[in-house]
Amino acid sequence: MSSTESTYNLLIAELKEIAVFGSVNSLLNWDERTQMPPRASAYRAEQLSAMAKLLHQRFTAPRIGEWLSQLEAGPLDADATVNVRETRREYDRAVKIPESLVQEEARVSVLSQQAWATARKNSDFAAFAPWLEKILPLKLQRAACLGSSARPYDALLDEFEPGETAANVAKTFESLRDPLVELIGRIKDSPNKPPVEILHRRYPAAAQELLSREAAKAVGFDFEAGRLDVSVHPFCSGIGPSDTRMTTRYNENHFGDAFFGVLHETGHGMYNQGLKAEHFGTPLGSAISLGIHESQSRMWENLVGRSRSFWTHFMPRARELFPEAFNGVGDDQWYRAINAVRPSFIRVESDEATYNLHILLRFELEQAMMSQSLSVADLPGAWNEKMKKYFGITPPDAAHGVLQDIHWSFGAIGYFPTYTLGNLYAAQFFETARAELGDLDSQFAKGDFAPLLGWLQRKIHQQGQRYSAGQLVKEVTGKSLSAEPLLRHLRKKAAEIYGI
Repeated sequence: MSSTESTYNLLIAELKEIAVFGSVNSLLNWDERTQMPPRASAYRAEQLSAMAKLLHQRFTAPRIGEWLSQLEAGPLDADATVNVRETRREYDRAVKIPESLVQEEARVSVLSQQAWATARKNSDFAAFAPWLEKILPLKLQRAACLGSSARPYDALLDEFEPGETAANVAKTFESLRDPLVELIGRIKDSPNKPPVEILHRRYPAAAQELLSREAAKAVGFDFEAGRLDVSVHPFCSGIGPSDTRMTTRYNENHFGDAFFGVLHETGHGMYNQGLKAEHFGTPLGSAISLGIHESQSRMWENLVGRSRSFWTHFMPRARELFPEAFNGVGDDQWYRAINAVRPSFIRVESDEATYNLHILLRFELEQAMMSQSLSVADLPGAWNEKMKKYFGITPPDAAHGVLQDIHWSFGAIGYFPTYTLGNLYAAQFFETARAELGDLDSQFAKGDFAPLLGWLQRKIHQQGQRYSAGQLVKEVTGKSLSAEPLLRHLRKKAAEIYGI
């Protein structure tokens, strides 16, 4: 064995061992949001702070830097090149962050999430504001450590979408915003109004859970390697190989909240399950970016889950589980109802078209907070002003407005743009899948989702971090990322439902 091979094996063994500790950390985070007793939050904060310290110490150890330097002298095969390149990127970032900051971020995150959950339940922004006041300086400190004090938002965005900048995201959003606003305006003026009241009939939670589980299993989620639980805010966590945890929340008077939420998290879960287990802990066994991760969740939630063909297969079962709610409801009425476009207060309940305006709102507010031109005290007012500007509605309370999302409570500033990037990636990937796989609709109508999932596994999941997000789009579709596939999808559906 050459010295290069020996050094590479040492690096991979260390990364895999660090990943084992990381999976324990993920399990503690999952438990915090699903099972942990409320009074345990203070000690959980200490546990996660200790784990953050341990993980940081292991990953920033000088020997890792030395191994990387030796390996960069080469030669390396293709797989080793990916692992060394991406580990170097993460290592160079990590060594700039002091251990004390890593620990404090972890500690505050736990306590802040618990405060947010209570504040959201009580619609009490004042109860959460002090925690956000603690989080923002920590994020600014992190950005400064990474050498981005002049553009702190870029440093945070880069953690979720490597190589991306606020300026480039803004440019991408601009290409989408005006056509989207124009389309939404024409939909608003259309006399055709889908029967959305259907979605607000009574749908017993137990039956919702049953249908959601059946749908997740049908499209390809492996429940022998995962589970579904309840949390205040839906999420998916890839604990480790053969252990993916999803959550949802049930509203008996809003069908889509849980069902489409589960399909969304199922997309995340199948990406986690599609990563090569033998590479767990290394870049080749990790997702490319959150934008690409979101492309999988948004694809299964919307491009598949809101299609006519999907419901051709699932409608008989839905009618069986909800006989009263579906009484007198035709298939076309249902399709139009689940695809209705209308302003909504809650992002995760919004339709495909207006959803991206929710992201634009958050993107603008996050940048303002990180530039310190918007104070925490002024955040609720700024939120409501933008809701009025973009949607023409004003939230009735903080729970329907500024407190609705969990992200800021655990410091995930820079995360929100990845949702719209995910929508764009998803539409472009899906167009290509249609071209390469033939009649997907006839497959969905028969309950056959394996061809699409297999295509995604080969083209995306199993690639790990071999490509950047932009490179992957070109590799899979042959084109650079564009807003046009998403706009074509939305316009086609609008023409079908609203006659415009």
